[in-house]
Parts: sequence; C-alpha cells; structure tokens
Amino acid sequence: MELFASFYDWFVLWALVAAVPIFLFGIVAAALSRHKGIGNGKVELIGSMGLTETNLKPEGAVLVRGELWRARSVTGEAVERYSRVRVKGARGHLLLVEVVALEK
Repeated sequence: MELFASFYDWFVLWALVAAVPIFLFGIVAAALSRHKGIGNGKVELIGSMGLTETNLKPEGAVLVRGELWRARSVTGEAVERYSRVRVKGARGHLLLVEVVALEK
C-alpha cells in the first residue's frame, strides 16, 4: 500500500493544505477587528463626531467612526435618537458624549 496512492488521498491532502491558511486568516482578521485604544488608556476617539443609534437615557448606542459603541451623555440628560454627538471621554468601553448643535 503506497502513501497517497489514490486520488481521494491527494484530494484530502490538498483540501487540508487549502483550508489551514483560510482558517488562520479568519483568526487573525477577527483578532485585528477588535476595538483598539479604548481599554489601554490611549483614547483615540475623543473629539470624534458620532450619531446616536438609540435614545440615550441614560445610556444607549452611538455610531462613531463606523463602529457601534455604548455611550452616555456627559450631563446625564436624555439624548434623542439620530442626534449628532461629540465624544468627550471614556470609561472603559463606555463613551461619554455631548450633543452638538446643528449649524444653520
């Protein structure tokens, strides 16, 4: 009996060779897609503009730089959905935001 004598044996071998890099790419992509900068003291989102996706009363969700974050108003007051906000600070993964007045 020869090693890899049949077509089936070669097919399985090449399927494994092809699947391993795809699997490794998925693991690396998932690891790199996680939030960066908020948890390590280097807050890169401060000053960024965002849009509330839910009502903030007192907490809700905001969209900042294409990512959805939990947020709370700096003043603690309720903020309506689809309001423009600016990030003023962070506590862990909770952003502190203020409402930005619309320009006329």
